[in-house]
Amino acid sequence: MSARILIIEDNPANMELMTYLLQAFGHTVLSVYNGEEGVETARRELPDLIICDVHLPKMDGYGVLEQLKLKSGDALRLIPVIAVTALAMVGDRQKLLAAGFDGYLGKPIEPELFVGQVEKYLDPALHSTISLAEPGADAEENNAARPRRNERILVVDDLLANREFIRCALEPSGFQVVVAGSAKEGLARLREGQFDLILCDLRMPDEDGLIFIAQVKAEPVLQAAPFVFISAALGENTIQQCLQLGAVHFIQQPIEAHMLIREIEDCLRVARLGGNAR
Repeated sequence: MSARILIIEDNPANMELMTYLLQAFGHTVLSVYNGEEGVETARRELPDLIICDVHLPKMDGYGVLEQLKLKSGDALRLIPVIAVTALAMVGDRQKLLAAGFDGYLGKPIEPELFVGQVEKYLDPALHSTISLAEPGADAEENNAARPRRNERILVVDDLLANREFIRCALEPSGFQVVVAGSAKEGLARLREGQFDLILCDLRMPDEDGLIFIAQVKAEPVLQAAPFVFISAALGENTIQQCLQLGAVHFIQQPIEAHMLIREIEDCLRVARLGGNAR
């Protein structure tokens, strides 16, 4: 089973990141951008949990809480409501809890901790079964069996949510992850130091992945690192075009964290042998 989680948040970047992380761990997300719509959606959908920003247009988080906890039936009153806010004054946490919020998370959220923090307020039956460890493996055994790594991975993607998901998936396995939000930034990172693999989104504004790989392969000092595309849209013609430009592998999104680790490990192993992973 998975949880149905309502997020009430007016900042698109925050909404995108929280949605991506929760969906990556198997949860269903309902997204609304103002307090009034949040109350209406909660009454209509009866989610398992509500994540609510405090500063919202039309109706702030305290107003949302009042409508859900004081002016609604028992079904809504029993739904946990977590406040998410950048408030940092002494006593803010106590004020939120005293108002009736069931929990509090500060901004910016910590992507590697976020899903676990949210799931503390869910029935255990609704917790994600997806783990960064290999499925079915004991966490300590999995960590002990995995060698310490020193490989540096450059991740190039214009979406913060994608970059954070990949980073959170790879870093616990020992990879050193450097992120870039554009092809231009990616080139700058490559010129600053050596990388063992480049993982790049295909569809990016301004300069997409095809332009970026052509730029990388045009510079002899940069072209040695295996270049891997990750995308939700990889038609056969596009794949052939990318192969011709020098890509060694393609990873289809969406992908679970443990499968992403396996794909990267396979790409590095094949690259050491001088071949293509596809």
